[in-house]
Amino acid sequence: MDSLRQEKVQKFEEFVDRRLKPDLVHAIAERDKIFDQQKIFSDLRKNIENLEKNSVTSLRTLVNLGSEVYMQAEVPDTQHIFVDVGLGFHVEFTWSEALKFISLRKEKLERQIEEYTRLIASIKAQIKLVCEGIRELLQIPEEKTVEGRVF
Repeated sequence: MDSLRQEKVQKFEEFVDRRLKPDLVHAIAERDKIFDQQKIFSDLRKNIENLEKNSVTSLRTLVNLGSEVYMQAEVPDTQHIFVDVGLGFHVEFTWSEALKFISLRKEKLERQIEEYTRLIASIKAQIKLVCEGIRELLQIPEEKTVEGRVF
């Protein structure tokens, strides 16, 4: 193989390793964070619906103080709750206000998940395209699949 072709192959491989693969890992990690947020809001919605269904006006619970240290807490009025709206801010909501906020947040999170899913697919397609270019530069024949055979 001539040195020019070898140099091109090396540049393509570096592009995949230094740019595309880290971008892919980052996009997947960001989408996973959004999935985690989605679960938190889904759990909150279920808890609020449970409180409403059972007409709970006060409750006793365990509160995590950090480092998995818990203490008992008494909530004398469950009609208002504080919801983390982002950037460290908590807003006091009634149950119905919180459910509306959760619904809006859920829609936004779903859009973000779709965007990251498209980005992930795009990065994977780019990796496949670059690998195909490397294969052609190295003049390696395309892999053929045999239908009906399981290896």
